Amino acid sequence: MVQFFVIHGIAESAWVRPYSWARNNISDLGNAHCALQAEPEPRYVCSPEHGLMNASFVALGVLLVVGVVLTAGVLWRENRTAAAARLLLAGAGVGFVLAGLAPADVDENQHVLGALLIMAAGNIGLVLAGFGLSERIPTRLRWGTAALGVTAFAALGLFLSRQYLGLGMGGMERVAAFPVLLWALAAGMRGLVIRRAGRMVEAMPTGRLSRAG
Repeated sequence: MVQFFVIHGIAESAWVRPYSWARNNISDLGNAHCALQAEPEPRYVCSPEHGLMNASFVALGVLLVVGVVLTAGVLWRENRTAAAARLLLAGAGVGFVLAGLAPADVDENQHVLGALLIMAAGNIGLVLAGFGLSERIPTRLRWGTAALGVTAFAALGLFLSRQYLGLGMGGMERVAAFPVLLWALAAGMRGLVIRRAGRMVEAMPTGRLSRAG
């Protein structure tokens, strides 16, 4: 996940006309051609590092899917809610891959499908994750996950209705798209902590475990 934000910064810094988090879509960084874009808001797009950005989208999507699979026995309960949350979050990963393989100015339909998977499926997945995460995850974090999903999904509705609340088109899109990334980063770090703690317990001599009990 970190690579996405690093490459995001590299790609935006390559623009001759300054890239704006408020006025530009995230997808503008991956557009293959320099042109005036009329929708959803007029702006000139020219991203010299579009290839790098699209590769980052694809890598991010693959890593998100792999992360959902690998955390099955670490972060998640074994119930239908958890299974649905994981499926939807993996769908968001597929969305990033589609968005990277099809820049908005090359195949708009496929790109829009990818964006909807990220911001609709992914955010619904966050809401469900709040009820599907393992009990080893603190309650405040589980409720925070669900609240994050609700907030991001509401931001998607505002973005689609072009109600930006002073954040600009790009700002509202980021409120809708970034939560799943930030959550995935936090969840991955939490998973590593839990896995490491489990290995330390397994490595403890049996006698020490008995005395600790």
